[in-house]
Amino acid sequence: MSSLPSTVEPYWRDSVSLPSFPKLDADISVDVAVIGGGISGITTAYLLSAQGARVALLEADRLLNGTTGHTTAKITAQHDLVYDEFLNHFGAEKARLYYDACMDALQFIRRTIEEQQIDCDFCEQDAYIYTMSSSSFQKLVKEWEAYERLGIDGAFVESIPLPLPVAAAVVMKRQAQFHPLKYLAKLVDSITQAGSAIYEHTPAADIEQGKRMTVITRDKKRVECDHVAVCSHFPFYDGGFYFSRMYAERSYVLGVTITEPYPGGMYLSADEPKRSIRSAAAGSETLILIGGENHKTGQGVPTMRHYEALSSFASQLFTVNDIRYRWSAQDLTTLDNVPYIGPMTAGTPNIYVATGYRKWGMTNGTVAGMLLSDLILDRDNRYRDLYSPSRFYADPSMKQFFTTNLDVAKHLLVGKIEPVVRRPQDLAHGEGAVVSVNGKRAGAYKDEAGGLHVVDTTCTHMGCELEWNSGDRTWDCPCHGSRFSIDGDVIEGPAKQPLARIELDDAK
Repeated sequence: MSSLPSTVEPYWRDSVSLPSFPKLDADISVDVAVIGGGISGITTAYLLSAQGARVALLEADRLLNGTTGHTTAKITAQHDLVYDEFLNHFGAEKARLYYDACMDALQFIRRTIEEQQIDCDFCEQDAYIYTMSSSSFQKLVKEWEAYERLGIDGAFVESIPLPLPVAAAVVMKRQAQFHPLKYLAKLVDSITQAGSAIYEHTPAADIEQGKRMTVITRDKKRVECDHVAVCSHFPFYDGGFYFSRMYAERSYVLGVTITEPYPGGMYLSADEPKRSIRSAAAGSETLILIGGENHKTGQGVPTMRHYEALSSFASQLFTVNDIRYRWSAQDLTTLDNVPYIGPMTAGTPNIYVATGYRKWGMTNGTVAGMLLSDLILDRDNRYRDLYSPSRFYADPSMKQFFTTNLDVAKHLLVGKIEPVVRRPQDLAHGEGAVVSVNGKRAGAYKDEAGGLHVVDTTCTHMGCELEWNSGDRTWDCPCHGSRFSIDGDVIEGPAKQPLARIELDDAK
C-alpha cells in the first residue's frame, strides 16, 4: 500500500497559479459588498459586475483556499438520495424545482466555459449512486421511483463500470466535472476587468445598518454599500441564528494514480461509510479522486484513520501506483438539506446569505450566485421561495433542530468534564493532544523541530472544548464546527476570535 503524503494539499490548488490581491487599507464606497471568495461569492460578483454594478469582494484569507479549493468538483444534480426525501417532505413541485435549479447551474457553467473559452477540463459524465448491500437496495428503488415521478433523466441499473459487486445503482445522465480553480480564475479576471475590486486577507467583522449598509473589517476599514452578500461559507454575520440551524461535517479525499484505465463516470455509495470516486486530468496522467469518510467536525476517530481507510479502499478497487495528494473539506448541512440562499432575515432585506451547500458546492454555490445576483438586481427568480432562509418545514426541520442542538449540549458538557493527564512536554515530535497546563485543560502541538504551540482549547464561539484533528493538524469544535490552527488562528467559523495562546514558559 502506498504511503500517505505528509502535506495536506488539494490537487486543484497545486495545479494552477492564482493572482494575488491586496488587503483593503482604506474606506471605500461601492454598490455591493460580497463577503467570501469561494464559488458563490465569485459567481455573485461576476454576474453583478457584468451588469455594471461596482462590487467589492472581501476574502478573509486567499481566494479559493477554503471549501471551494478542497472540493471533488462534481457538477451534478445527483446530491445523494434526496429526491424521494424531498418528495415526501416538500411535494413534487419543490422537489422538481431543486433538480431544475441544479441543472440550470450546470448549464450556466457549461455556457460560461464556452463563451469565455475556459480551458478547465470540463467533460460530461454520468453520475451513479450505488449500493453493495441489500439494506440500501430498497432506498435505491424508492429514489429511482422519485426520478421517474419527477421526470429526471436517469436509469436503474444492476451493474456499474467500476469493478464493484453492486446490488443496484441509480444513474443520472449527462452530469459533469471540471477543474474548479481554472474555471473560477477566469471569472476572477472578468470581475477585475469589469472595474470591480477584490481584496484578500480582509476578514469582515460586522455590518452596520442605516441608509446604506457598512461592512466593517477586522482592521476597522469601512465598506459602504447598498447591498451585502454574505457568502463566507459559515455566515460571518449571523443575524438568523444559523449556528443552531446547521451542522458541520468533514470529509476526506485522496488523489491517486492507478495502473488500470479508468472507465469513466462519477460514483457515490449509498452505504456507510461513504465512498466517492471520480477522475481528474493531471497533465498527461489521470488522477483518481477517492473521497468519503464523513463525520461531524471535532467528533469521531483520530482523523488519520479516515485517510487510511480511503487508501485501503483505493487499493481494493484499483492497482494504486502512487498517492499524490490528500486533503479534507468542511461542509454545512441545513435542517432540511436545502441551502439557505436569500435575505438573511425578514428584517434585513439588503443583507443576503448563501450557505449550507452540504457536499455539493459546485452546483449549489452556482445556484447561489445566480439567485443572489437576481435578488440584488430586483429580477424575478423562480427559485426564490425554495431556498428562502426564512422557510420552515415542521418535518424534517423540527426533528433535525432538536437532534443537532442536543448533540451540541452533549459535547459542551463532555468536554468540560473530560479528565486530562498528559503534559505538553510528553508529546512526540509532530504530535498534538489535549494536555494539562497548570492544572487546566489546554491544547498542545509539538512541531518537528521540538517547538511547542500551546493554546486554550475553549472555543471562542460558545465555549465548547476543542478536539485535536491529527489528519489536518487543527483544533476542531465538536459543537458548531469552528476550526483553529496550531497557533489558535481561526480557519473556519462561526468563531471570529482566535484562541488564547499560552506562553511556553507557562506550559508546565
